Amino acid sequence: MRSFELKTSAFAFHDISAQVKLAVRESGVKEGICVVYCPHTTAAITINENADPDVQRDLKLALIDAFGDSDRPEFRHFEGNSHAHLKSSLIGASETIPIANGSLMLGTWQGVYFCEFDGPRNRKFYVQVLEGRD
Repeated sequence: MRSFELKTSAFAFHDISAQVKLAVRESGVKEGICVVYCPHTTAAITINENADPDVQRDLKLALIDAFGDSDRPEFRHFEGNSHAHLKSSLIGASETIPIANGSLMLGTWQGVYFCEFDGPRNRKFYVQVLEGRD
């Protein structure tokens, strides 16, 4: 398993595709799966388009529309970041990607993103590469 560190900004989608591909390449696995995992409750991992930065902008706007960018008065979590926990729960803590011929089976326009909902922070994410069996 590989661990990566990331310094994030306040609310952003950080493209971590290069680090994930590096972990797969270094593992030497040709056929299997790759799991990318975020151990934080106010951040997430997602796969989405990496060609047009407006996609991340639109995702950000939609998440703000759904959950706001600060807590509502009726939220009770004492840290005041329930909106970030909600976004994290919706997007999810991990992604699983098939590996074929030593490469991630991502679509032409897909990238892997670390989603920060409560930054800026020093964060970690993990990449576990598992070899397939016949």
